[in-house]
Amino acid sequence: MNSPRKEALIAEVKKRKTAIVRELKKRGELDTGTVVGFVCPEKGLTHALRKIEGQWVASIESPDVYLPAKMERVLTTKKRFVILIGGRGSAKSVGGVDICMIDAKDDGDKTYFLREYQSSIKNSVHSLITEEAKRLEFSEFNTTQNSISCNDEEVFSFAGLARNVDSIKSAFGFKRYSIEEAQFITEDSLMALTPTAREKPKKGLPSEEAEMVVDSGVSMLFIANPGSTEDPFSKRFINPYIDKILSDGYYEDDLHLIVMMNYTDNPWFAESGLEIERLWDYENRPRALYDHIWLGAMNDSVENALVMSEWFDACIDAHKKLGFEPRGSKIAAHDPSDIGPDSKGYVERHGVVITDIQEKTDGNVNDGGHWASQIALESRVDYFTWDCDGMGVALSEQMSQDFEGKGTTLSMFKGSESPDTPKAIYSPALKAPIENQKSIGDSFINKRAQYYYDLRDRCYRTYRAVMFGEYHDPDTLISFSSEMPLLAKLRSEICRLPVKENRNGLFALYTKPELKSKFKIESPNLGDSLMMCLRYEPRTAAKKLNFSGWNG
Repeated sequence: MNSPRKEALIAEVKKRKTAIVRELKKRGELDTGTVVGFVCPEKGLTHALRKIEGQWVASIESPDVYLPAKMERVLTTKKRFVILIGGRGSAKSVGGVDICMIDAKDDGDKTYFLREYQSSIKNSVHSLITEEAKRLEFSEFNTTQNSISCNDEEVFSFAGLARNVDSIKSAFGFKRYSIEEAQFITEDSLMALTPTAREKPKKGLPSEEAEMVVDSGVSMLFIANPGSTEDPFSKRFINPYIDKILSDGYYEDDLHLIVMMNYTDNPWFAESGLEIERLWDYENRPRALYDHIWLGAMNDSVENALVMSEWFDACIDAHKKLGFEPRGSKIAAHDPSDIGPDSKGYVERHGVVITDIQEKTDGNVNDGGHWASQIALESRVDYFTWDCDGMGVALSEQMSQDFEGKGTTLSMFKGSESPDTPKAIYSPALKAPIENQKSIGDSFINKRAQYYYDLRDRCYRTYRAVMFGEYHDPDTLISFSSEMPLLAKLRSEICRLPVKENRNGLFALYTKPELKSKFKIESPNLGDSLMMCLRYEPRTAAKKLNFSGWNG
C-alpha cells in the first residue's frame, strides 16, 4: 500500500498537472479535447469530431468515445431545450451521460442530474456515470458514494424534483440540467424547472446595445420514453412538433432540438442482449404496447379501448393496400368548440377513404363554424353535418347562410338522441341464421355510441382484411390517407377512448366531461368529427325508413 506521504505527493502532482493543463488550454497552447466518433448501424464509423475553441470540427484521430450517428446533433447543439425521446435499447440514456461527461472532462461544465422522483442516490444515474467512467477509461473522474468529481472539482449533482423544486429554482453554476424519465415530470415541476436554465446575473448596468440572447450556453436535456399525449411533458415538448418528428426523426427551431432514437438507431443493439426480448414482445404483446416500449410511441391505449392501435395502423392507406379507389359521396363533419379552451375539428371523407383532418385552436364557436364551412365549400362536399348537442346549436342560421345556393345537404348531428333505425337488426347474419338477433335500439345507448361502434367495426374489418387477407366489402371498411398531417393526433384520440359499462347491456361511451375528469383526456374533437362523418343516409333511404329529413 502507498504510505500517507506518498499518497499526498501523488495528489499534489495531480493537482499541479491539472492546473498546468487548464492554463495551457486557456492560452490555446494545448488541445486535449475528446475525439468523438459517430457510428451508423448500416455504415459503421462515418466520421469524428473534436471541439477546438468551443467549436466542433472534423478530426482524423482515433475516437475516444463512440456515439450513435443520430446523437451528433445532441452533442453539437447550442439549443436551450434538447429532448431525446424513444424506446428501449436506443442508447439515449448512455449517450446523454457520455455527452455530459465529455463536457465536464474537456470544459469543466457542471450538470445537475434530475428526475421527478428520487428517494436516494441509487435511483439516479450515479451508477451509470461510474460505469461509463470505467468503460471509457476517463481517469479524470473520481467517484464517491454521494458525489462525482472531475479533475478534483465536483461536476455532477443529483436530486429529485418533487421534493426539491424550491431549491432547484435558485440553482446556479450549472451548464446543463439533465432530466431522466422526463415523461413523469409534473406540470408544477416543469413550470419551476425551465426558467432555471439561465445565465448568472452580471455586475453593473445592462448593456445599452443588449439584444435578445438566443444561445445562453445553458441547456436542459430531457430524456424520455413518451407516455400519454396528455402528460405535461408531451404537451410542452412533443405534441406541437409530432408530425415533423415522425416524418424526419427530429425537430429543430431556435429554442428546441428534439431527436427521436430507437433501437434501430443503436449500432450496438445486437450486442445488448435485448433482441430476444424485443422479438418476444413483438409476437406476444399488444401492438400499441410494443410500439410504446420499443419504438417510443405515445402510450395512449387504455383498458377496454374502443379501437386497438394495431387496427388503426392497418387502416392507414388501406385503400392502396387492398387495391380500391375512393368512390361515392364526399361527406364532411365539424365538431364545434364548447365553452372554454376547446379546439374545433373537421374531418372529410370520399366514400370510405378519410381524406382530410383539420383542427382550429383559436376563435369562438362561430369562427369555427365559418372555418369548417369554408373548407367544406372549397372541397365541394355533398353532405355536411355538425354537432349541435353543445354550443353547435347556435350555428344553424350561420350554416344556412354559408351554404346558401351551394347544393350541399346540411344536417345537425344530435349524438345524445336515440340511435338511428332502432328496430333494424344490428349487423344481421349473412350466412348461418341466428335467432333473436339484437336490434340497433337494444345495442346502443345513443347515436354517438352507434356511430363510434360503426367506426370500431370498420377498423376491425379493415385490420382483418389487411393483415389476414379476409375479404370484406370495401364499402364496409375505412382507410386513413397517410398524407394527412394530423393523422397521429387522430390515432391518439381514437385509440384512447374507453368503452363505458352499462347495466342495461347497451354499448356506451364516456361523455366529454367524464373523459376529462375520470381519465384526464381532453375532448376528442377530431375523433368526434370522424364519428359524425360516418353517418350518412340519402333522402330516398330516409323516406324508406320512415325518417323525416336526412337523418338529422
